[in-house]
Amino acid sequence: MVQAAYLHIPFCSQICHYCDFNKVFLQNQPVEEYLRSMDAEMKNTVESVPFTRLNTIFVGGGTPTVLTEKQLEQFLTSIHQHLSPIDEKLEFTFEANPGDLTIEKLKILKDAGVNRLSFGVQTFNDKLLADIGRSHRQKDVFKSVELARSVGFTNISLDLIYALPHQSVSDFKDTLQTALSLDVEHFSAYSLIIEPKTVFYNRMRNGTLKLPSQENEALMYEVLMDIMEKHHYHQYEISNFAKKGFESKHNLTYWNNEEYYGIGAGAHSYVNGKRIANAGPIKKYMTKIAETGFPYIDTNTVPLNEKMEEELFLGLRKTSGVSKKVFFQKFKKEMMDVFGSQIKDQVAKGLLEETDDAVKLTKRGKFLGNEVFQAFIGLI
Repeated sequence: MVQAAYLHIPFCSQICHYCDFNKVFLQNQPVEEYLRSMDAEMKNTVESVPFTRLNTIFVGGGTPTVLTEKQLEQFLTSIHQHLSPIDEKLEFTFEANPGDLTIEKLKILKDAGVNRLSFGVQTFNDKLLADIGRSHRQKDVFKSVELARSVGFTNISLDLIYALPHQSVSDFKDTLQTALSLDVEHFSAYSLIIEPKTVFYNRMRNGTLKLPSQENEALMYEVLMDIMEKHHYHQYEISNFAKKGFESKHNLTYWNNEEYYGIGAGAHSYVNGKRIANAGPIKKYMTKIAETGFPYIDTNTVPLNEKMEEELFLGLRKTSGVSKKVFFQKFKKEMMDVFGSQIKDQVAKGLLEETDDAVKLTKRGKFLGNEVFQAFIGLI
């Protein structure tokens, strides 16, 4: 049963040096035509795979808030038409760049039922912000959070990145202290990953990208966990921290291996046991919808063994781990009967902890998560 919807707005006013998401520079793009194609995809998707009730809607990008006020209203009308009911029970998130949101845009979002904002902050060091290709500065974050509060938003998340080029452990501590002064409800913090086809990848290839050592990257993660715990932000996933009751329901949909719609260019869906990929290039996305009603380029029915593997390597990202009871309810098999040897092996290495109820990462396991997840792929 579909629990959530992800909607992708691929337009950006500036392309960041580390970003490999499906995005294009906004200027001269067919934005209204793209939004009409998204409307058609929403309509056709819901007719093809109906939902009872969604728990979450997440609008990501790109930068959704680069849409004009009129375009935002057009887009939000489509969402209301096809994905209702939209009420206080639904977690409805919009990603935003600090400095993009006017009071008028914030009011449009709030009036349309958006109740959670996720700001792409990355760092509070202005020099680092310039170095990674961000257009905002520290003061813009403070202003955006203040504006959002004035309109009535009570659920705000900040995204941070650490292990940035030339970033020291001390720099990262300063960013965390500044971030905490804003008293928002949620933080996501990820270490920088150098992806192909990015500015940083090209710099790394030609030897001009100076990154922190692996030791300092690990130290930054340790600092992150310690400081968040001291300030009463619960680490509920490897990279996510929340005040009590403000965990991201949308991201938990993914980590709980539940089904969701993916609407928009380059989006991915998981419906009726199938993982589906949409066309990424905007023109190709719109053409496929015009011709067939759907933008699919790949559909894969997930076999039982892969579903069970996904349950482990997605669920182990949560600090609560993977529930043995839920595993049995989903697959009618005991987790230890399927993965007992792998689990025992990771427990012996000190990376996993097994209790009567669940299997979860140890503190050391959080540092080596990818190694642990790999142990559950392709073995059954």
